[in-house]
Formats: sequence, structure tokens, C-alpha cells
Amino acid sequence: MSSALRVLHVASEVFPFSRTGGLADVLDALPRSLSQHGAEVTVLSPWYRDISPRPTTVFEQGEVHLGEVVQAGVRFLFLGLPEFDRSGMYASDDVWRFIRFCRSALPTLDAYGLSFDLLHAHDWGAGLLCYFARERKLPSLFTIHNLQYQGRWSGWDAFAWTGLPQETYSPQGIEFHGDINLMKAGLVYADAITTVSPTYAREITTPALGEGLDGILRARYVRGQLHGILNGLDLERWDPRNDPEIRPFKTAKGKAANVKALRSELGLRGKPVLATVTRLVEQKGIDLLVDTLPELTRDWDVVVLGSGDPRLEASLQEWDGKGVRYLRGMNEPLAHRIYAGADAFVMPSRFEPCGLSQMIALRYGAVPIVRDTGGLHDSVPRDVGFLFQKCSSTALARVARLARKEFDDPALWRTRIERGMKLDFSWDRAARQYQALYASVTRSSV
Repeated sequence: MSSALRVLHVASEVFPFSRTGGLADVLDALPRSLSQHGAEVTVLSPWYRDISPRPTTVFEQGEVHLGEVVQAGVRFLFLGLPEFDRSGMYASDDVWRFIRFCRSALPTLDAYGLSFDLLHAHDWGAGLLCYFARERKLPSLFTIHNLQYQGRWSGWDAFAWTGLPQETYSPQGIEFHGDINLMKAGLVYADAITTVSPTYAREITTPALGEGLDGILRARYVRGQLHGILNGLDLERWDPRNDPEIRPFKTAKGKAANVKALRSELGLRGKPVLATVTRLVEQKGIDLLVDTLPELTRDWDVVVLGSGDPRLEASLQEWDGKGVRYLRGMNEPLAHRIYAGADAFVMPSRFEPCGLSQMIALRYGAVPIVRDTGGLHDSVPRDVGFLFQKCSSTALARVARLARKEFDDPALWRTRIERGMKLDFSWDRAARQYQALYASVTRSSV
């Protein structure tokens, strides 16, 4: 009989089956790393209609079905419900859909004959599971990937969907200013909480970044129940030495061919390339970038790949061809070429729970110019990147000028690139920290 810890991860998306952002990447890489460290890992996610590759159905019970794919030692399960049998992933009725998902998950796994030693729930879509795990005396860990998205729905009728006892509709439970709040369910009922960087763990205990939940988070932080574990990076997917999308390179000198190729592909003017690959949302500070473009374009060729807020898209479109190349949407092969071909990479985020783009940029020799917040603070050393504290276009412009001045000293710039390319962002480090926390949570629940 195996003595390996049996861990159930639950999240709304997982790469490569379903993805809108970094949550899916974590649910791909972290379980694989945990499996390599000896855990028995299962990942559960909704069975969206458009999921790819398609799972094999292994269990059906009425309108509920369960699909399975096994990859790299990890079992991926997909819970099929009528509410998820539609095109796309997220919609306006998601709170109801994920309540149904959470209520169905553990009973379906029971019926399929599976049991676990620990539940690891991710973000608001899985938050309610922490209550059901507590009912079963199953230890649980809840990870906040972005506190801004909480899964709120107004009214007593919405609470009735949860099936929870009436006393949980209170400030001590899942009630939040008259709404139900599924993120709060994870914060209240999990045995321990993590978030995706040490600095963000501290920041969310403050009114400025606590999104109205800072009181709960402060209390759990003081009790030693809120932890920050910096995400890793998939070093196989993002490896400049073996990346088929670029001209592979190992050193700062080898990067030059990619810079030249990107300038040619995008028709750039020949200035140093300052790039970003991002969602165009307020959190990412793209409005600050737009406001700074009159100054930035004097010193840099600016490249932006991404989509999101229509107003930000329109502003960038107006700048396209005027020292800026705006490329709408997400195109992963192009993203690889941008990381490899950029001289510098800009992230003026208002807050950043962890961020993966700056890690990729460092690995691909693009010097980061970033806001000094959250995971950016924890992953960009001062002798490698350029950090600014004040959230303003003036602060961004000032630090971009400093970076541009240093770019003119090839030896100094090459040193920054080489230091960044040597940094260790493997998931191995994070997996060891999660293993230690799993052991602590399971011991304390005995």
C-alpha cells in the first residue's frame, strides 16, 4: 500500500486543457513537480465543452460525468455538469455554476472510489470546497492567486444555492456586505492559506490591497496561517536554449540574433526594444504605460502584445506605427519571439500577486523594468532589473530613462542580462515549500 500523500488540487482551469491566464499554468506545473517529489496528485477542473485534449469518460451518474487524462504522473479529472456544457469558459452566471461544481465534486469522487489526504483549492471557483472538506474532516489548503476576483453574488436566494447551514450566512462565514463571497469561503474554512509570493501575502493584510478582506487575512497572518510561496516557471516550456519558436541561445551574446530578427519581423526603427506581453487591464498599469508613450518612444521601440479593456486597446491602436507596435490578442509563438527579441520588458503593475512574465523575461535576457510590488519585488533583483515604487507615469518614465542610459554601456547591460538568465525559477523550490506546508496541515488536523 502506497504511503505517498494523496493530494487533490481543484481549480477552474488547467493548462493545456483550459486556460485564460496564469492560474492554468500553475495547475499544470505545480502538480507535476509535486508528483516528482513523491506525492500522489490528482487535479480536478470543470469539463468545459471546448476542452482540449478531450478526456476519456470514466464515470457517469445521471447528468454528471467524469473524464480522465493521465500525464507526467498526474491524474487530471474533469467534472462534467450541464452548466458547463457551452462554448467558452467563463460567463455572467459563474457564481451559480461554481457553487454547483463545488457541491458535486467530492460526492462524485466518492462514487468513483477516490479518497484523499488533503484538498488544495485554488481561487474563488474552488473556495466553497473548503467548507465541504471541513465537514468531512479532510484537511484543506486554499491558495489566493488574485484577491481582486472573489466570486460575489447578491441576495439570500444565492446563499440558498450553496446548501450551507443558515449560520454560515454571517460576517464570520461567507456573507460579505450582503453578498455571498466564495473567495471568503476559502479564507474562513481552509486550515491554511497561501498566496503566490511572500510580498503579496503581506500586502493583502492591508486595507490598500486587501480588497475588503484584509481583516480576515491579518488575523490568519498573525496566527501563522497565511503563507507566501513564490510561483515557479515551467523551465521546459520557457527554455531559450531549446525553444523551437526562436533562434536558441545560451548567453547574452547569443540573444543578439533574436533582437535583430524581431526588429525585422515587426518593422521597428532600430532603437532598443521595450516590450510587454500582458492582459490589458487596470491591474497591469497599462494606462500608465500609455501615458508615458510620448517620452518612451523617444528612446525605445515599444512592443505590446495583448488584449483586454477596449479603451486601452483603442489607445494603443492610435499609437501603432508611431514608435509603437501594438499586436492585439494572444499569440504564444509570437510571445516567445518577443521575449527573446526584447532588450527590456516593462510591467508597471498596480499590484502583482506573482507574475510569470518577468520570470520569462529574465530567462530570455530581457531586462525587467517593473513596479516594486508583490511578486515583482520578490523575483527581480535590484542588480538585474529596474524597479520603481510610486504608481505613476512619472515614476515609470524616470526609471525607463535610467535603463536607457545604462543600455548605452554594453558591459553593464550584458552583466544584467547574464545575472538574470542564471536565476533559478524552477518549480522544485516551490514544491518543497508546499510539501512542508502539506505535512504541517495534515499533522495539525489529526
